[in-house]
Amino acid sequence: MTRNVFRLGGKRAVVTGGASGIGQAIARTFAERGATVHILDVNEDAAQETARAIVAAGGAATAHRCDVTDGADVERVFGAILQQGRLAILVNDAGIAHVGNLESTTADDLDRIYRVNVKGVYHCMHACIGHMKEQGGGVILNMASVAASVGIADRFAYSMSKGAVLAMTYSAAKDYAQHNVRVVSISPARVHTPFVDGFLKANYPGREAEMFAKLSATQPIGRMGTPQEVADLALYLCSDEAAFATGTDYPIDGGFLRLNT
Repeated sequence: MTRNVFRLGGKRAVVTGGASGIGQAIARTFAERGATVHILDVNEDAAQETARAIVAAGGAATAHRCDVTDGADVERVFGAILQQGRLAILVNDAGIAHVGNLESTTADDLDRIYRVNVKGVYHCMHACIGHMKEQGGGVILNMASVAASVGIADRFAYSMSKGAVLAMTYSAAKDYAQHNVRVVSISPARVHTPFVDGFLKANYPGREAEMFAKLSATQPIGRMGTPQEVADLALYLCSDEAAFATGTDYPIDGGFLRLNT
């Protein structure tokens, strides 16, 4: 008998940072599997474009401009979404990067990373957790990073923020397991997104190919991951097939954590 697995039909999902990169791949994948997807992004035009592409492909998606650093804005957007019905899934993907060690990271740098990567996750979890409790369950998926678990050179503020995301995941999972709310996280290594291309162009003009190869080689598998590969893992973790998974981080890293010795 063939099982019809990893379906999200009838489920409503919020994906923050869903207008590009990993978040966009997750939004598209969830919609393909039947979810009604709400795309939250500070870039409203890009969010609208992603939603239109999903609808054109036969899916259901709505774009919302949302600044996850602003608690009032998050409450406003989630309030409108929750009025439409049950929210089954929250994916916290919105985040920013920073390059620098302790000495070169300013207090403003640290605050900026904290506001987006830490408080942004808090705001969105806080906005929906009461709803999920009342409805009898849900899934929260947070995007962490391998930087949360190992030291990576020149990633002081970013590593701090992703370590906090990992700790919030574990804490919320313990607090809300009794309410049938599963909380998990994914820790990617380097993933080839438009951000990577922009970073290389801005910081290594004329050496983009050389630096791309260097970054790719840091994964023992010999390449960066793809947004779709992360999205496929997210699909599993947010599906009913992962009903036994909570309070756990799932690396997807081409061997970065265990095979780099």
